[in-house]
Amino acid sequence: MAKEGSLEAPTRHPLDWKNPEFYNEKSALHELERIFDICHGCRRCVSLCGSFPTLFDLVDAGETGEVESVDKKDYAKVVDQCYLCDLCYMTKCPYVPPHEWNLDFPHTMLRAKAIKYGKGEVGIGERILASTDMHGSFAGIPIVVQAANAVNATKPARVVMEKTLGVDRNAWMPEFATKKFRSGAAEAKTVTGTDGATSPGKVAIFATCYVNYNEPGIGDDLLKLLDHNDVPYVIVEKEQCCGMPKLELGDLASVNASKEANIPVLVKYAEQGYAILSAVPSCTLMFKQELPLMYPDDAEVQAVKEAMWDPFEYLMARKRDGLLKTDFKNPLGNVSYHVPCHGRVQNIGRKTEEIFKLIPDTTINVVERCSGHAGTFGIKKGFHQQAMKIGKPVFKAMSTMKDGSAPDVISSDCPLGGHHIAQGMENNNLPVPVLNHPITLVRKAYGLE
Repeated sequence: MAKEGSLEAPTRHPLDWKNPEFYNEKSALHELERIFDICHGCRRCVSLCGSFPTLFDLVDAGETGEVESVDKKDYAKVVDQCYLCDLCYMTKCPYVPPHEWNLDFPHTMLRAKAIKYGKGEVGIGERILASTDMHGSFAGIPIVVQAANAVNATKPARVVMEKTLGVDRNAWMPEFATKKFRSGAAEAKTVTGTDGATSPGKVAIFATCYVNYNEPGIGDDLLKLLDHNDVPYVIVEKEQCCGMPKLELGDLASVNASKEANIPVLVKYAEQGYAILSAVPSCTLMFKQELPLMYPDDAEVQAVKEAMWDPFEYLMARKRDGLLKTDFKNPLGNVSYHVPCHGRVQNIGRKTEEIFKLIPDTTINVVERCSGHAGTFGIKKGFHQQAMKIGKPVFKAMSTMKDGSAPDVISSDCPLGGHHIAQGMENNNLPVPVLNHPITLVRKAYGLE
């Protein structure tokens, strides 16, 4: 007899992506039908994303009102709505392992995406959009950057991008930086660090594509926080995209290529006792969860997993070890803070909020719900308006503190999600305060320049 779920912590099975059966479309459709039937009978996840309302509408419109009457060709409509946020698995679903029904919605969607990609059904525009290192080749060349940023800001160029790359002409797009973070990063002021009971005393920075190519200031501010707390750091010798954008497409061969490039470099830092920090939650999650599930028997991947930290997870560990300075000089006032999905599913708790609460005369309004941006999902022509709809409750919640007052600043650990929220607030005629990344806010609270 089946028992009620959600009574035990969810566990994750390795992703059997190297098995030829993983790409067997008939077998995959059978598993999709099994999972969709369970979801249809539960419907607990209806508010999370577009996948579930799409599925339930298809079922309800069928002849029998059951999954069996849904045309299997329409399963793709459900799959395309999934952006692998993992919230259904980690926060909602009562039937995930160790429950006997063994329901893993995100990785079943990933399997379907991988089959679609293997059949050549993913367009060139989507593939280019997910090639972040290729975009980044523009960054750091001042004349090229200025020209590219100027062109991308014009309506005619956005129309062309919409037609060729599928980027919605109204979606916010990041600018390229005139100087890459990796090439401009300052050297650490501290040479010898102090290990804590729970935290390594030295840090290796995995820059991430976004910080390196688009907002190097976030990385610079992280280095200032480490300097202030007497933590020596290095920038990892070399890196390429973590692979998350390719994972979202189902392009597992490219994910493997990223793994082969990054892991041999990162494992050296792990073996030398560094904490490896990544300032973008999706990149951190890639090394903490997705790659370890794809390579469960790879000792180097598992070593990197153990060494990988969210920046605020690391700072709070230093606080517990009595090694974090709390000499904050400047209050932040009213901060409306968004917890991104890929931060939530790391199971580290709300560490950014905990750091904010150490800052005197600072009030935090925490919003823990999907913003709708979700990697490249929120900027695609077919999904941008839906992403805005998904994020609407977040936009509204971010616009007002609990006491009804206005926030002085809005913030999210996900830099792309933060800009999506700011655009959503503007589109919904809500006041848009200053947007700062949490790392930047803590740097300001310390009074660091």
